[in-house]
Amino acid sequence: MVESRCRKEDSRSTLPIAPKIRPARLSDVADLLRIEYSSFPGDRLTRRNFHYLLTKGKVSCLVHESEGQIDGYAMLLFHAGAPLARLYSFAVDRAIRKNGVGRALLAACEEAAQDANCTHLRLEVRPDNETAIHFYQRAGFREFDTVPDYYEDHVDALRMEKPLRYELPPSRASVPYYAQTLEFTCGAAALMMGMAALDPTAPMDRRTELRLWRESTSIYMTSGHGGSDPFGLGLAAIHRGFDVEIRLSNPNDLFLDSVRSEEKKTVMRLVQQDFRAQLAETSARIRPKPLKVVGIRRRLDRGEVPIVLISYYRFDRHKLPHWVTITGADQHFIYAHDPYVGTKDERTVTDCMNVPIPHEDFNRMSRYGKARLRAALVLSRPRAKHQ
Repeated sequence: MVESRCRKEDSRSTLPIAPKIRPARLSDVADLLRIEYSSFPGDRLTRRNFHYLLTKGKVSCLVHESEGQIDGYAMLLFHAGAPLARLYSFAVDRAIRKNGVGRALLAACEEAAQDANCTHLRLEVRPDNETAIHFYQRAGFREFDTVPDYYEDHVDALRMEKPLRYELPPSRASVPYYAQTLEFTCGAAALMMGMAALDPTAPMDRRTELRLWRESTSIYMTSGHGGSDPFGLGLAAIHRGFDVEIRLSNPNDLFLDSVRSEEKKTVMRLVQQDFRAQLAETSARIRPKPLKVVGIRRRLDRGEVPIVLISYYRFDRHKLPHWVTITGADQHFIYAHDPYVGTKDERTVTDCMNVPIPHEDFNRMSRYGKARLRAALVLSRPRAKHQ
C-alpha cells in the first residue's frame, strides 16, 4: 500500500540541527499518525495498524527526528523465508520536503534491509505520482509490474524494485502472475502461470484454476482437500497442447507418508495409477531423476518453464507441499512466483512475485516429506507450434 511517501513540495523550513534516524517506539505512534494523516487522503495506516506492526509484525520502522520532533518515517516489511524486503509505508512531513529527509530515510531503509541479509527492496507507488516515481528511479529502483485496482480510489499501482547485492536476471519478466484463490489450488495456479508464459492467450482466471485443480487433484492430502499431483498437472498441460517433462526423485506412490488413513491411501494410489496410465498414451516424458539448479537454469535458457514442488515450511512453518513457478535463475538465486499470497503480515502480490531464493535454500526447500520427494514439471511448446 505504499504510495508516494516522498512527494516533493515547497520547502517552508530549513533542516533541523543534528537530525538522526532511529527505530520507532510505541510512544511515537501519535507522531506517526500525524504524518500519515497529513500526507495521504486515503489508504492510511491506522493507530491499530501501527500498534500491530510495531509489536508483532516482521518489520523495521525507522523515524527521522530533528530537535526532538519526528518529521518522517519508513516502514519495512521482511519476507519470511526469502531475502526480500518491502517498503510498506514511507512518509515525510510536508513542511520539510526537499530537505533531504526522504533520501536519508530511504538510504537507512536500504542499510536495514542489507543488515537483514536482504538482496532486494520492493515498493508500490501510484502511477500518477510522477514525483515519487522519479525519486525512486534516481535511487536505483526500476518498474517490474503493475497491479490493477490497488488503491482505495481504484487506481493501479506500479511495483518497483532495487537489487541491493546482485543485478536482476533479464529473463524474469516473462512469466505473468496469478494468485491462487483457495488453500489447495497452488498447483493449478502455478500451472496457469507456466502456460501463460509460453502462450499469452492461455486463460488465467478462477474458472480455469478450478478446472485445472479438478483435473489434477489427488483427492486426499494430509487434511482437507487434496492438492495437485505432478502426474495430474502434467496430463492437464498436455491436454492443452503443451509438451511436458516430469521429473521425480521417487517414481513410486507420492505423498502417502503424510496420510494416516489406509482408505485415503488406497484412493490416492488409484488416482495416481490412473494418471500414469493416461500419461503412458501421450508424449509426456517421465524421468526418475530430480531436477536440480543446473537443470533449471538449462531449461530456462531453452525458453521452458519449470514448475517445482517445495515444502512451505521455510515460508510459514507449515509442512505442506506447495507448487511454485520458476521465473528465472542466476549464479546466486532461483526466482519463483509463489501463488499463495494469503493475509499474513500484510503480504501482497509484490511479496510473492519473482521471490529470490538462494541456491542452497532452494535445494533444501525443494524436498518434501519423509521420503524427501523432489518433483517438477517442465513445460514447453510442441515444436510444430514453435514453427
